[in-house]
Formats: sequence, C-alpha cells, structure tokens
Amino acid sequence: MDLRRRPPPPSPNKRDSPSASAPKASDALPLPLYLTNAIFFTLFFSVAYFLLHRWRDKIRSSTPLHVVTLSEIAAIFSLIASFIYLLGFFGIDFVQSFITRASTEAWDLDDAVSNPSLPKPALPEPSISSQDDDDDIVASVVDGSTPSYSLESRLGDCRRAAAVRRAALQRTAGRSLEGLPLEGFDYEAILGQCCEMPVGYVQVPVGVAGPLLLDGFEYTVPMATTEGCLVASTNRGCKAIYASGGASSVVLRDAMSRAPVVRFSSAKRASQLKFFLEDPLNFDTLALVFNRSSRFARLQGIHCAMAGKNAYLRFTCSTGDAMGMNMVSKGVQNVLDFLQNDFPDMDVIGISGNYCADKKPAAVNWIEGRGKSVVCEAVIKEEVVKKVLKTNVAALVELNMLKNLAGSALAGALGGYNAHASNIVSAIFIATGQDPAQNVESSHCITMMEAVNDGRDLHISVTMPSIEVGTVGGGTQLASQSACLNLLGVKGASKESPGSNSRLLATIVAGSVLAGELSLMSAIAAGQLVNSHMKYNRSSKDVTKISS
Repeated sequence: MDLRRRPPPPSPNKRDSPSASAPKASDALPLPLYLTNAIFFTLFFSVAYFLLHRWRDKIRSSTPLHVVTLSEIAAIFSLIASFIYLLGFFGIDFVQSFITRASTEAWDLDDAVSNPSLPKPALPEPSISSQDDDDDIVASVVDGSTPSYSLESRLGDCRRAAAVRRAALQRTAGRSLEGLPLEGFDYEAILGQCCEMPVGYVQVPVGVAGPLLLDGFEYTVPMATTEGCLVASTNRGCKAIYASGGASSVVLRDAMSRAPVVRFSSAKRASQLKFFLEDPLNFDTLALVFNRSSRFARLQGIHCAMAGKNAYLRFTCSTGDAMGMNMVSKGVQNVLDFLQNDFPDMDVIGISGNYCADKKPAAVNWIEGRGKSVVCEAVIKEEVVKKVLKTNVAALVELNMLKNLAGSALAGALGGYNAHASNIVSAIFIATGQDPAQNVESSHCITMMEAVNDGRDLHISVTMPSIEVGTVGGGTQLASQSACLNLLGVKGASKESPGSNSRLLATIVAGSVLAGELSLMSAIAAGQLVNSHMKYNRSSKDVTKISS
C-alpha cells in the first residue's frame, strides 16, 4: 500500500497565486534553463573525452601526466566548472523536492501503512489558529466543513486534535465516551505510523510471569491481558520449568515471506516464469535485485505455485530485527520490476496473493514456516509434577494425546495441536507492540509430551513454525511497549548481530507458551480448571463505574 498525499485546496489568498510565486534560482541565468543544461552537459562530456584521450597518448609516449599544455589546463578548468554546475543543479533539485514534500499538504491515509525505515512525518504549520474556540472547530467537524482526518495537520497539535475529534464523535453519535481515557498519552508518537484519527486509548493491564529460565538465562515475561488466571497459570509453568533446571530452545529458520500473484496469457507461459525463478543459476541475480531494498533484507529462496495461468511467487528473506513485512514487500517489488524485462507479458495482479500467507491460518505456514520457526523443550522432574503441578506424568501424557493430538485432528485443526498457545502469544504480542492480527499464524503450535527416565519424568516440547515478531518498527516504538521489550533485554535493533534481538524474542514467546501449556494441561488433568477460573476470572465489581 502506498502512502499518498492529497493536494491542498486552492487558497484565495493572492500571495499564493502563480504570478506572485517566489523567485527561482534559474531566473538569474542569462539563457533558458534547458539551453544552459545542454551547454554544460556537452561541455562536461566533451572535455572529459578530450582529457582521457590526451592522457592515453601521454601514457603511450611515456610523457609525465603532470606536464600539461595550455589547452589541457583550459579543459581541466572547464571540466571542474561544468561538474560544479551540474552538481549544484541536481543538488538543488533534490533539496527542493523534499521542501515541496514538506509543504502544508494533508496526508491521504486511505491505504497508508507505516514504514519503520522512514522518518515520522512532521506536522505542517497549523491552518487553524490556537486562539480559535474548540467548540467552533467541533461544530465545523460535525457539519463536514472540516474533515476529521485533517485535524492534526490543521491544528498542529495532536492531543488537541484527538480531543476535538472525540467531542465531535460524541455529538454525532449521541453516545458518551466516558471511561475511554484521553489524557496521559503521546499522540504525536502514533502520527503517521500506528493509528489514524485517535479519540483516546484503551487500557490493558500488564502482568509478569517468571522468572522463565531459558537457555541458561532468566526472563521476566510481560503479558497484557484481561483474562484472569492466564498470567498466574503461565507463572506456575515458569516455576515448574525453573525447578527442573530450565528449558532450551532452537531457532530452526528465520524467513519472512511475501507472495505476489501474476497472470499470463497461458499456463505454459506462466510455467516458464516458474522454471526461471526456481533455477539455481538465476538466484544470485535475483538476490542482488531483491537485496537493494534494504541493508538487512537478504533473499533466501523463491517457491512458485500455479493455478492455471496464474503464478504465485513466494519470496522468503531475512529481515534483521524488524518483523519485515514492509521490507520484503519492497524487495519483491524490485524483482517484479526487473522481471518485466524478460517477461513483458506478465500482468502483476497484486503484491500479495495470499500464498504468503499473512494473518490467516494456512498450511503453507504450518509446513514451510514464516517468520521465526522455533522448538522449545524441557524435562520436568517427577517431584515437580506432583508438588507444583499437582498431577502425575502418566495423566499428562494421556491427556496430551487425547486432547492436543487426537482431539485437534478430529476437529480438523490447522496448526492447533495445543491447549492454548494463542493465549500466551496474544498477551506477549500486545505487551511488546507486535501486530496482534499475526497471532493467527504465530500461534501455530504442536505440543508433545512423553514420559522419560523410566516413566518418572516428563519431556514436553512446543514446535512453533511461524512466530512473526520484531523489536523495531510499528508499535515497538511506543513508550509502554518499548519498556516491555526493555524488560526482556531485546529493545531496538542489535548492533552487534542484526536479527538476534527478534530471534531471542521469538524464543521467549515459545518458552512462555511451553510454560502455559504445561500449567493448563496440569490443571485439566487434576480437575482444577473450573475451580481456578471461578476463583480468579470472576468479579463482583461493576467496572462501568470505575473511574478511568
């Protein structure tokens, strides 16, 4: 999706008319700009050609290069002068293009998506005076004369814009937003990257589970949730893992995917593109084109599927510490533009053809993986199972087989061979600023349990092939979410090893899921689930009367 700007409405002010426009640098030239450019272009290449030939002759005749004639001196000065002119011309044009972009135009946010690699757009000069009464502005929003989406740019104050929009919404809807907080939030932090037309923010409590002993390190895991028992249960699982010596994890793969759909006039022609893209001899060239999009994007592979004369091209690449959807999309666009040279009849239908697959349960993610593919395991000692989890190894193994494996298969589950992985994934995603919608594929998980050490101890593992997380970009930059990432020690990008922070976050997610699975399955095996939820997940308070 492209970020476009909507042209500003024409101003009746005479100072804005073309006849009164500001003077340009080109007005000072004695000749028209196109003639001046032509002269200096011709001069630059002519003297460069002349000097190269003279230096070649000197080398052949063993004449020192520093011995120059009057004509060569004149040519050198002409070359320098033309170079300075051309550099200044294109440099001024480059700077003016940014100045023009920073004018008082309004953002068209119909299909906007933030790009972490770009700077946040600055607010233009306000077109509504700070002295204007907010009630008058609210009235103009209600009657449609002031678009609600333009309040930030017109007022020059994000917090005031949210307050005005909120008042206008309450007036038009005829319903109160009391209880939805307005104060205490940095609205400038979300401008152009996280949320459009804000009217407040939702409070989600954050609890902590842990310490989670994972790969020899302890982590206190932040979880944002409104479900009672979830944090407590995960915390119990962390306690059991800690008492048994900790868990270990392995990142099997790190590759974000994007799959455009293209169409040809025939299936034979589409198959030719498939063979071309999957030919190992062409990979280096395609990788070079793809990798131009970012210093972190590195193409790993291309897999093509066909449906008739339509081809679905699944690109996978590493994306550093970013979740990487924007990054991989830019690389794919580069390759599609490059392919038009050899396949001019290729019709690009869409940059995403749902073969990626993003924010939808899909077998391709379950089998091939997307984002980080992680396996996490632990051996829980028999005495810990009995004292901490209040059950026994045999009961857990039997329940896992009948519930997580057989029961899920009977239900036709896709990647859902677990007890409640999505509970933990969602809570950590919200706390750390991930995309909550990607919980769909990130929660793909199969939980395995087996009696080991002559049946005394429990081996438990979770395999999660598509955890999609990042530590830079999007919601990770907001203060609260950034603090939670800092608690885990994965805030921002890793300078020493790009991508290591996001991979560590993925292993922490998997380790937390392991703890959650262990505790919930134990509660079910011991018959404690209903009682614990009745105790911790019910409230007698009327929350509608609680002040924000």
